[in-house]
Amino acid sequence: MLGGKFTWYKNYPSDVKTQIEIPLKSLGEIFDDSVAQMPDTIAMIFGSEQISYAQFGEQVNRFATALAALGIQKGDRVGLMGPNSPQWEVSFFAVLKLGAIVVQTNPMYVEREISHQMIDAGASSMIVWDAIYPQVKAIRNETALKNVIAFHFGQPAGEFADVLEYDTLLKQYPPSPPEVKIDPKEDTAVLQYTGGTTGVSKGVMLTHFNLVANTYQVMEWAIDLQYGQERILTILPVFHVYGMTNCVNYAVACASTQIVMPRFDATQILEAIKLYKPTSFPGAPTMYTAINSHPRVGEYKEDLAGIKVCISGSAPLPMEVAHRFEAITGGGNLVEGYGLSEASPVTHCNPHGRPSRIGSIGLPFPNTDSTIVDLETGTHELLPGEIGELVIKGPQVMKGYWNKPEETAKALRDGWLYTGDIAKMDEDGYFYIVDRKKDMILASGYNIYPRDIEEVLYEHPKVKEAVAAGIPDQYRGETVKAYIVLKPGETATEQEFIDYCRTKLAAFKAPRIVEFRDSLPRTIVGKVLRRVLIDEEKAKLAQMEASATQEGDK
Repeated sequence: MLGGKFTWYKNYPSDVKTQIEIPLKSLGEIFDDSVAQMPDTIAMIFGSEQISYAQFGEQVNRFATALAALGIQKGDRVGLMGPNSPQWEVSFFAVLKLGAIVVQTNPMYVEREISHQMIDAGASSMIVWDAIYPQVKAIRNETALKNVIAFHFGQPAGEFADVLEYDTLLKQYPPSPPEVKIDPKEDTAVLQYTGGTTGVSKGVMLTHFNLVANTYQVMEWAIDLQYGQERILTILPVFHVYGMTNCVNYAVACASTQIVMPRFDATQILEAIKLYKPTSFPGAPTMYTAINSHPRVGEYKEDLAGIKVCISGSAPLPMEVAHRFEAITGGGNLVEGYGLSEASPVTHCNPHGRPSRIGSIGLPFPNTDSTIVDLETGTHELLPGEIGELVIKGPQVMKGYWNKPEETAKALRDGWLYTGDIAKMDEDGYFYIVDRKKDMILASGYNIYPRDIEEVLYEHPKVKEAVAAGIPDQYRGETVKAYIVLKPGETATEQEFIDYCRTKLAAFKAPRIVEFRDSLPRTIVGKVLRRVLIDEEKAKLAQMEASATQEGDK
């Protein structure tokens, strides 16, 4: 039997419970509780607009009434596609209150990706930012979409004859939606599609209970949480599970004020921090890297230091980025956590208010069990310090993958979620991600973890960003290639970095090839799309082989 040791409890902060009570409520009921208790508290600041919880509640109820009038009912899938905005959040809770399922859709998707997701989910309706409606219009006939509702903020993108208008619906219907009975543990709230960085995107079924549980786990982990008094910087994309839980659901559950920003701009973020004094800043490594590199960051040192906690997630936090941020702020308010879509998403985090163990994702959350198992069978539990696959059990773990029973059976075994991440645990119960199982490079029989190489590259003073990947090699099977973005004004040679890595790494780990780039392909939350780089290499190789064949035929 796996797990059950809970060696990490001894390192919990004294004010954090190991087990918490999770309300058996839907997200809509959690929302209604905060509206009722804190009607005059500002729920959202969006540019010059401020919306109270009373206004937020009225808008959600009006929109839910409108959606019900359009025939949307419990179990229906509704696409939601747009940037961070009050309209997105109103739509999110309105759909949930009807017992319908929010299909989270990335607003940067192109037509093919939108079509795949809407068809796979069987979505009957979609709510979309009007500026990107043309992408939806192009694929609408391929799908089962009956209703498309467009919202705008700022300047309208134009009038569309084949869509319903969000503002018109909001004015047209009263705030009296039908009461819908929801079973929090069984009823799916959100279909959160995986990023597709390791294959075909899958719809993760997250129940109301999954999302409420993870929200309360995040709240329990917080420093000196004051109901109705916190201010959350909502810059993470809320259509991503990390932003949805750590910004939207977290803020609503503790009646906090969200400072909602539709896109990341380091200068605007620093100005917002100075003006609004957020108490929480959930972010991604790329955001902290951009802040570290900002030419005027010193002017905002006190403002950054005043944030109670900055949480880094979505991708590994390079040690150099963490050290630099701490040096700028003069404190230890940046901690690294870990999660994945299949767990709503957060499962581990470093404790707040104490020095982080650099390189560690921290301790498992309350109500969460975790262990490391062997890579071959996944059934043998490993000892502290041994490297294997990270597995997790807890109330935040998904119900399964939408219409994919075989994939579900692979990922969920005896209640344990097999993450696909290679990790280790130390004697104190702190966990460390070594790499993705599917990112591991197999070169000349050696297992090589890209993160080992990337940590070395980030230590080089000329490097702004870096990633390592295994590319096809006829002799070694795979060989290590490093992709590097240099800091502005810097120049370097391929051999310079190969020689540098050989002084820091075993010879078999050191990159054999280095490519300098202006930027790296990333997801919207900053995770490097290593697969894109590998696919590019495979395409080059195929083209070379095709050319060689043509020459041979001549």
